[in-house]
Amino acid sequence: MFGREKKKKVKGLHIIIVGCGKVGVTLVERLVQEDHDITVVDKDGDKVEGLTNRHDVYGITGNGASFNTLMEAGIEEADILIAVTGSDELNLLCCVVAKQAGQCDVIARVRTPDYSEEAAYLKAKLELAMIINPELEAAREIARILYLPTSIGVSSFARGQAEMVRIKVPKGNMLHGKKIVELGQELSGAVLICAVERGSDVFIPDGSFELAEGDVVTFVSPARDAKSFLRKIGFQTHQVKNVMIIGGGRSAYYLSKQLLRVGIDVKIIEQDKVRSEELCALLPKAVVINGDGTDADVLKEAGIEEVESFVALTGIDEENILLTLHASDVSEAKVVTKINRTMFNKVIRHLDLGSVVYPKYITTEALIAFVRAKNASKNSNIETMVHLFDNRVEAIEFVVGEGTDVTDIPLSRLRLKSHLLVACINRAGRVLIPGGSDEIKVGDSVIIVTTHTGFDDVQDILR
Repeated sequence: MFGREKKKKVKGLHIIIVGCGKVGVTLVERLVQEDHDITVVDKDGDKVEGLTNRHDVYGITGNGASFNTLMEAGIEEADILIAVTGSDELNLLCCVVAKQAGQCDVIARVRTPDYSEEAAYLKAKLELAMIINPELEAAREIARILYLPTSIGVSSFARGQAEMVRIKVPKGNMLHGKKIVELGQELSGAVLICAVERGSDVFIPDGSFELAEGDVVTFVSPARDAKSFLRKIGFQTHQVKNVMIIGGGRSAYYLSKQLLRVGIDVKIIEQDKVRSEELCALLPKAVVINGDGTDADVLKEAGIEEVESFVALTGIDEENILLTLHASDVSEAKVVTKINRTMFNKVIRHLDLGSVVYPKYITTEALIAFVRAKNASKNSNIETMVHLFDNRVEAIEFVVGEGTDVTDIPLSRLRLKSHLLVACINRAGRVLIPGGSDEIKVGDSVIIVTTHTGFDDVQDILR
């Protein structure tokens, strides 16, 4: 065992993470910050030792599906086991053994399309608390962006009833110089601007905040109202008619299925001949080209100069970045870039990469939301969580239970923390953008946007 001397846990949950790959490392980094007791397990002793040297965690070298290894990791006292190795089968087996050896919640990363289509069955039969698929979740986020291509990013809340949309204010746009209170008076519609990034600063704005060109603005609205608001402020709102995807991996498959379903033409360029043939069989309505997607001549012949959207989904970040920059140079396409590594995100923010999607972040946010909900009181539960602006802003959707101090009181009378907005209330499927006289009720789901971190209970919004 690597790591600190074993001592009695005094705060947080005991969490076992099996797999020290990219997602496992990101999870460790985030969960340690939230004061949980972490044990990592991996067959690669160097990876385990590296993590234990960098973070205050325990480490065990061994097979995470082994009963003896899990016992050494403390499975009998564990609250959660998260299996994120590179093998779906190993992840599922880890969870099965953990359920037999302990009483913890178990979560598996499952990426193979065959298994993903059986997720509900596997979850029920294997008693999994959650199945997470990074490629599928990334594809869903990319699809939402292509449905609303003038946005930088779109996140879904309230079971799809509400959307959080990020846009950049262009030069000459009517938002420039407008105070938010003036915007509310001029434009009807249920929309709340809840966060603004300006240069290196991030704001949770009040009514007196004045917008400026170049601002990255995040707003919340009922899903049906987002397009209407964008049209009123001068943005195009039609979904793209076609897309060129470079790379034919799992993300490309999941994305293509979603886009073809809504009538968007899909063209995939994949270098591997065998994979190209597989995609032709799996996606008969898509055009699949077997060729080198990093070759400018291949891209030109495939029609890059005319496409409405371009998505770089190779497995190499550097290729994705260069492909996106090239697409922006030779076409007017909406560009989306998949990035796996996050250590250079400050540099990436200064490049014109369109919408950037980080599968690792999407996966980690879903898992962190589950952990926080597990660690919370019985008074509320976390439904969804999204981080914005390099983790400087959190948007958290709480389901409000009985016995809290936030219900049946006008929002204007609640002693809310600073740098925080109650952005949206979902009441039995009806999405409300609240004002000061509105109240939170038991059973509501409430979206909170804040620069504070670590909220795991709706009562954390109070001073």
